Amino acid sequence: MPLSAREFMRILLEIGERVENEQHRLSELDRAIGDGDHGVSMAIGWRAIRDKIKELEHEEDIGAILQVLSKTFLNAVGASVGPLYGMAFLKGGAVLKGKTSLSERDIVEFWAAAVDGIRQLGKAELGDKTMLDAWIPIVNSLRSSMESGADWLNTLDQAVRAGEAGMESTRQLLSQKGRSGRLGDRSVGHIDPGAASACLIFSSFVDAYKRIKGMNIG
Repeated sequence: MPLSAREFMRILLEIGERVENEQHRLSELDRAIGDGDHGVSMAIGWRAIRDKIKELEHEEDIGAILQVLSKTFLNAVGASVGPLYGMAFLKGGAVLKGKTSLSERDIVEFWAAAVDGIRQLGKAELGDKTMLDAWIPIVNSLRSSMESGADWLNTLDQAVRAGEAGMESTRQLLSQKGRSGRLGDRSVGHIDPGAASACLIFSSFVDAYKRIKGMNIG
């Protein structure tokens, strides 16, 4: 069930809408352990993507689309999340260069490359109480299900659940990075806002994908 460039951009627009709708919740999470601007920063970045997509409606190369969106997000967001997601789009786009439609395996490879980009730039690992505590389980789940030949719908749903479990795990973790890393024990007991937004992005991707492809959401 290939995903066309136009469908891919529709999914990105839906992700942006969800992020904007949830920005206050994300900022509230960030106020507990950070600057309190995570939701606003994410909304600004995805709003810039929405505006840029209007200029790309005739572009068919999904890799090229992502290269443009990488710069768009980076230029729009001054917070640390700007370079991280800018790198994610850059690395994810590199593995899709020249592709005008995406197979299920292409989708998995896109997310794997995007998360690897975040991992390389952010110098964080699983357990550091960052967005990677959601993203790494998502990618590991996608890869494991793909390798086992699991049903694609189940593959997506399991990855969403893996990300949610990873996000929830950050509640008990001691933050190792960023401003929250200076809080010590006070960072324990709070969900990492980056992990929360990672779950939001991926679950929004899955929901939009299912809707566009007419898959059973219930």
